[in-house]
Amino acid sequence: MKSDQITIVDIANELNISKSTVSRALTGHANVKAETRQKILELAEKLDYQRNMQSLSLITNKTNTIGIVLPEFSTSFFPQVVVGAQEEASKHGYSVLISQCNESYATEVANAKVMLANRVDGVMVSLTKETLNYDHWKVFIRKKIPIVFFNRVCNEIMVPKVVVNDYDAAFHAVEHLISLGRRRIAHLAGPRQLSISQKRLNGYCDALTKHGIPIDQDLIIDSDLSLNKIKMFVKFLVELENPIDGIFAVNDPTAIEAMQIIKKMNKRIPEDIAVVGFSDNYGSSFAEPSLTTVAQPVREIGKTAMELLLGLIGKDMEEWKPIIRTMEAKLMVRDSTVRSGA
Repeated sequence: MKSDQITIVDIANELNISKSTVSRALTGHANVKAETRQKILELAEKLDYQRNMQSLSLITNKTNTIGIVLPEFSTSFFPQVVVGAQEEASKHGYSVLISQCNESYATEVANAKVMLANRVDGVMVSLTKETLNYDHWKVFIRKKIPIVFFNRVCNEIMVPKVVVNDYDAAFHAVEHLISLGRRRIAHLAGPRQLSISQKRLNGYCDALTKHGIPIDQDLIIDSDLSLNKIKMFVKFLVELENPIDGIFAVNDPTAIEAMQIIKKMNKRIPEDIAVVGFSDNYGSSFAEPSLTTVAQPVREIGKTAMELLLGLIGKDMEEWKPIIRTMEAKLMVRDSTVRSGA
């Protein structure tokens, strides 16, 4: 008998017991005698039995699979979130199904449909920069499939969320630049529709206001998180009649790209222009100069989001409390603002 043909029926016939008993034993049901369970598990291992998750889900109404939908994989942030989430899921016997959207709303919608087709028990979601409509996620709520949003969240859907204290982190990052005597601080911002972009912008503005520095709208540059326009933005800022002396970027890739352009324009970092990023992506400490940035507890974000999601599975919707877990971030001061030994 080939292993890929082994079914619950085969195991039941071999041991002369019912299919329901085999199914309960294989899914960890308590109502099976220990001796019987042991025989079933030993035979299943011997025959290399592989569970048919679709058939199993029809019996248990569970697949023990969690979906994780991410906006991109181009930075180290989201892969590290997945590591934390996957470790937590494995502890509880769950597998994960991962999809990334390449910052495309259409792909996010398609990936949501994939998760539904695979009958996931719940889904962790971080939105793309294009997402303004959330109907595809509201379908999950109607089907009583729990959702936890993280990082880039949807405020229209009242479910748990895991976020970083973006406002405070941005405020302290800009205060750091101000403490170094910088007064013409530009902000390379993210898409305004993203909550993280709004909070980081607010932190930037409030830090300037606290220290009596006027907010100059010419120094706030909205971007779509792609790097192809950064050269134009930075060139504009450096060539202003009253040029910038600092940059606070919405994320590390933007900050690192800005540093490359500043150096090509024969400006010194940090002597002429100090630069701060956000996220502490892999490679930020190896940039030249090393990038001062806001470090986020990335794996802890994934772990916490997964904990919240697993806590919703099997509960009535009335018990889905829309709690918000806010994680603290830490400013990592490096050579892009203060040279070592300075």
